[in-house]
Amino acid sequence: MTPWRWAANLKWLFTELEFEARFDAAAAAGFTGVEFPSPYGHTAAALRKRLCDAGLTQVLINTPMGEPGTPTRSGLACVPGLRSEFRAGVERGLEYATGLGCGLLHVVGGIVPAGVSRDRAFARYVANIAWAAERARGTGIRIVLEAQNKRDCPGFVLESQEQAAAVAEAAGDEEVGLLLDFYHLQIDEGDLVNTYRRVQDRVRHLQLADSPGRHEPGTGEIGWHAVLRAVADSGYRGWIGCEYAPVGETAAGLGWMRRVEEVTV
Repeated sequence: MTPWRWAANLKWLFTELEFEARFDAAAAAGFTGVEFPSPYGHTAAALRKRLCDAGLTQVLINTPMGEPGTPTRSGLACVPGLRSEFRAGVERGLEYATGLGCGLLHVVGGIVPAGVSRDRAFARYVANIAWAAERARGTGIRIVLEAQNKRDCPGFVLESQEQAAAVAEAAGDEEVGLLLDFYHLQIDEGDLVNTYRRVQDRVRHLQLADSPGRHEPGTGEIGWHAVLRAVADSGYRGWIGCEYAPVGETAAGLGWMRRVEEVTV
C-alpha cells in the first residue's frame, strides 16, 4: 500500500484544455486533488462547484502576486512598504481557501527589491509571516512557505529549505509549515534525500518536477526511487503536487505514476 496522494497542478497540467475543463480531465486521469496558484479570477463559489462536480479536493492556493514583470511578480511578503497590500492579500487568500475547503495557503515570499538590503527584506518577510500565522490561527488553514530556486527566480528572499523551515518554526507551531518542491531543491541545493530528512518534520506539502527541464519524473536527473523512498520512510501522508510541464499531452505522460508505485511504506 503506497502513501501517495497526487494533486494535479492545473496551471501546469492539462493545458491543452481550457481551465474550466481541467477539473474533469484531472478526475478522469485518476487525480483526487488539485492545486493552482491563483483562483482569484473566478468566484470561490464557481470553483467550489467545479471541484464538487468532479469529486476533487482543493489542496493548495497561493496568496495574490503581482503581474509578470512587476517587482511583486513572485510575492509581496518581503517587500518593505507594502504591509497593507500584503495583509489584504493574506485576507483574500484565507477567504478563498475557506470557500474552497482548501487546507493550505502558500504565502509567497517575493524577490528582494532593487536598492533594498537582503537583511531588511528578510526582516520584513519574517514579520509578515508572523502576522499571517496569527491571522490564520483558528481558521483550520495552514500557512506554508516555499524556497524557490535562484535560476528561475533570481533574488528570491528565501535562500534554502532550512532557512524556510526556521522561519516556519519561529512563526508558529501548527499554523506554519514548509512547502518543499524537489525541483527547486535540486537546482539550488541538491542532496535531496538528506535535505528532505533534515526538514521533514516541518514539511506540510510536497511538489515535484524533474530537473533540468521541469518535466514529468523520469525525464531528467533526479533519482525518484530514492527520493520517494525517503518520503515514504518519513511517514509523510500529505499531498504531492504535480507541478511540471508535460513533454506531450498530460494524460499520455502519467505512466511515471505507475512506475513509482513500487515505492511502498
